[in-house]
Amino acid sequence: MSLTRRGALGAMLAALMAGTLSCGAAQAQASASAPAQAAERVRFATSAGSFTIEVYPEAAPKTVANFLEYVNSGFYSGTIFHRVINGFMVQGGGFDRDMKQKPTRAPIPLESQNGLKNKAGTVAMARTGDPNSATAQFFINVVDNPSLDYPQPDGNGYAVFGKVVEGMDTVDRIKKTPTTAYGPMRNVPATPIVIESATIVK
Repeated sequence: MSLTRRGALGAMLAALMAGTLSCGAAQAQASASAPAQAAERVRFATSAGSFTIEVYPEAAPKTVANFLEYVNSGFYSGTIFHRVINGFMVQGGGFDRDMKQKPTRAPIPLESQNGLKNKAGTVAMARTGDPNSATAQFFINVVDNPSLDYPQPDGNGYAVFGKVVEGMDTVDRIKKTPTTAYGPMRNVPATPIVIESATIVK
């Protein structure tokens, strides 16, 4: 992710904290919007443990197709969770452990008006201030973030396309990791949390 993409989410968090911003029940919400049949799943093995994401192509077809292309190409192996904010989200899939950004394919159209909400445990695409700028980076909501749902916070919202269905304890470990600054970047884990592999599972 470019610094502008980090900045876009960072600005929203700051606004949330200031009170100026205008993934039981969460499962029911996701189930109501997600396809009824068995969905494809992706297992992430990381240096902090493993977790599995279920994706919803009927709700976000272009987003899911793009995500699975990156998975199948092995793109995510060796990338890190480079932005971790407990009480908000954990973001990864764009930088290697040396904090070098990996080249990506062309960005995709935003699919934020799909009925899926940024509930705790849901997975959405990171983007810049340009709504149609998402490439490879994704984030996992660690709390309910309604301020990221369409049309918040900028008239466009953030596109949810899946949900963590196994290994949320790993995400909980990631969100609690100590962070530091790396140049102009903030909320970078002091010890890199590396994605070792991302694999489609049945």
